[in-house]
Amino acid sequence: MTNNLDTLATALYATTDDLLKERPDLAPWRPTVGIAPQLTDAELVTLAMMQAMLGFTSEARWLRHARAHLRHLFPYLPQQPGYNKRLRKAAELLRRVTRILATSTSVWSDGVWIVDSTPVECGRSRETVKRSDLAGWAQYGYCASHSRFFWGLRLHLICTLQGLPVVFALTGAKADERETLLDLLAAEPHLVAARPGQTLIGDKNYFGSNFERELTQQGIQLLRPSSLYNGALVRHEAPPFPSRGGRPLPPACRSRPKKLRAAWPRRRAQG
Repeated sequence: MTNNLDTLATALYATTDDLLKERPDLAPWRPTVGIAPQLTDAELVTLAMMQAMLGFTSEARWLRHARAHLRHLFPYLPQQPGYNKRLRKAAELLRRVTRILATSTSVWSDGVWIVDSTPVECGRSRETVKRSDLAGWAQYGYCASHSRFFWGLRLHLICTLQGLPVVFALTGAKADERETLLDLLAAEPHLVAARPGQTLIGDKNYFGSNFERELTQQGIQLLRPSSLYNGALVRHEAPPFPSRGGRPLPPACRSRPKKLRAAWPRRRAQG
């Protein structure tokens, strides 16, 4: 396990260091005259990537683990407040390195994407809503999966079938999922241009003729469940159930034999 970690850390460091040499503008700004940081930007990104890959959600716990097991790789490790500040300033660099690592995998070229959103609850009490710095951005929204209202944001994510994130966005809780999806695709048009005929799987909230027409114009095939077909995946809008006289059949008749379906409009007219 130690050899694997050493190899992983070396590969991450080399990738980040080469990127910074090609694009020095990605490094966080710092004055030309001053004390050089003891932990370089390449080491910082390597440390952050290893934290995410090893599943450490707490920065304090991760730094304790690194001091106990990774001292031979990182001679200097900052305290948690300093580590957090450095990460915030290096957000753009982390995003670029993450994209490079993602595109270097075989999963990146997957021809099927999944799109969905999930609530990010930011507070429950009324006082939190009033005093939070997220006030004005976070909103009250409804989570159908948990059948409850919440105050916070909503994370929109497009990923591959293996769970590799492609693009994501944080919006208010009331943001329309369809509009957010179109904005995500418009923000990085090269992702769709390089994948003609890409298949996108979404839930029942991704519907609408105009919405589906825009996806079709971009070469994306939408698959989503339809309530008419008991959750089966259908391409675009599912055709309606047979009807008589322009009136759709009621749900009770859809599961009955064909003879009963054909007789239903006549029996209704006679009754």
